[in-house]
Amino acid sequence: MLIGVKDQRHQKSLSDRIDKLKTDPEKQGKPLIDKLKGYRSVRAVGQRYRIIYKVELEKVVVLVVGVGLRKEGDKGDIYRLLQKLLSE
Repeated sequence: MLIGVKDQRHQKSLSDRIDKLKTDPEKQGKPLIDKLKGYRSVRAVGQRYRIIYKVELEKVVVLVVGVGLRKEGDKGDIYRLLQKLLSE
């Protein structure tokens, strides 16, 4: 279950998208910049959500660090929340 995502259809879609990261995660999404450098972002659920992840090739690990809505300029924007979390 994805915490904070109440709609079960969205949860299923997000979970399915995360599962797709098992194959070539470094070729999916886009690399992020500034404070989120080293992480990647992929869109999900009709472009509304972002899945933020980091690929650790040495260990063959994909670490999903955040899933949330993209609300540019809003306090609840996933990028803003992760920047704050990762800077602490």
